[in-house]
Amino acid sequence: MDFTLSERETFFRDRVKAFIDAEIRPRQHDFDAQAHEGDRWKVIPVIEEVKEKAKAQGLWNFFMPPHSGQRHVDDSFEFRGTQLTNLEYALCAEEMGKIGWASECFNCSAPDTGNMEVLHRYGTRAQKDRWLTPLMEGKIRSVFLMTEPAVASSDATNIETRIERDGDHYVINGRKWWSSGVGDPRCQVAILMGKTNFEGSRHQQQSMLLVPMDAPGVKIERMLSVYGYDHAPHGHGQVLLENVRVRADEAMLLGEGRGFEIAQGRLGPGRIHHCMRTIGIAEEAIEAMAKRTLSRVAFGKRIADHSVWEQRIARARIDIEMTRLLCLKAADMMDKAGNKAAQLEIAMIKVQAPNMALQILDDAIQAHGGGGVSQDFKLAHDWAAVRTLRFADGPDEVHNRAIARNEFGKWGDWKAELPMRDPQMQR
Repeated sequence: MDFTLSERETFFRDRVKAFIDAEIRPRQHDFDAQAHEGDRWKVIPVIEEVKEKAKAQGLWNFFMPPHSGQRHVDDSFEFRGTQLTNLEYALCAEEMGKIGWASECFNCSAPDTGNMEVLHRYGTRAQKDRWLTPLMEGKIRSVFLMTEPAVASSDATNIETRIERDGDHYVINGRKWWSSGVGDPRCQVAILMGKTNFEGSRHQQQSMLLVPMDAPGVKIERMLSVYGYDHAPHGHGQVLLENVRVRADEAMLLGEGRGFEIAQGRLGPGRIHHCMRTIGIAEEAIEAMAKRTLSRVAFGKRIADHSVWEQRIARARIDIEMTRLLCLKAADMMDKAGNKAAQLEIAMIKVQAPNMALQILDDAIQAHGGGGVSQDFKLAHDWAAVRTLRFADGPDEVHNRAIARNEFGKWGDWKAELPMRDPQMQR
């Protein structure tokens, strides 16, 4: 098994890292100042400046799939991104994950990445012209409306939002929340999942529609906090849809009853993108922990010289390396065998990555003492963001269930036998 990175993998990873070190990391102070002045929900100027530099250098839309293999796909030149494989993108995404606003600078931030892939794979030419082109150009933002407050959304078949046909239109009624990105003033379109059929097969009742955010009846009821953080200017909102009318020929994606199918195709890559970035967060945390314990003295010696911190640092490095290998394995399988064949690896990394990062962040916070939970360091903010990943795109319990059932399936025909009696043991 060869773990050597290819020339192309190294090329893009190093270019992204160099760009972040030269253009993004030095502007962190500018970002913080602009984000905390005036209206919370706004366009951050420094991001727009850096985006233009990234676009000029060809560091743009890395994630767009190289091969779709799906129906309704128009592979016209204007809809093609850099087209990195999942494995190539994994290495770049880890670097982006080290700074919270880096992904948007490359037009690679959620939920736009997943929404663009949906439009690329399943959208009509007209839908792509209206929504995909400006998304790929970074001119607008989007939101994915799936989770609902009134039901256990870990089971997507519970979704209650109604999509009813009325002549040439669909009429939508429902309430969504954890609608990430809806606070951004550039958010112009939503991909909404609801039910067009409440009587059919559980997995063929759902459909997906494109809904303009300025359509009458769409209302952002409130913005939600994550452990007290509002995550502006991106944010997560609760959205009410009351008798929202959209043209059927303009809104429907793929066809009625195909929503669950689209969701599975969208969430596979999206889940692993989160994991890639989470490894970058963990790398930043172990660096902060090491620097802090080396620079502070307690009880007559450096904190780093107390054996408990040697154990924590060692465990953190081991866990990061193991998690990265699993993540790269999942990405490689997705490239070579497809998302469906890699679903077990995707489930495993989805559970492992946030739990690994949370432990390292928790240790790093402990190393920083009171500073660790304050706004002076980004550790508390990162912990709050990563904690949500244990249920975003499916909770740990759902993924663990799939992993366990696969394991049980290996031994479905196994019959327990009584152990043979050893005469020697009877003496």
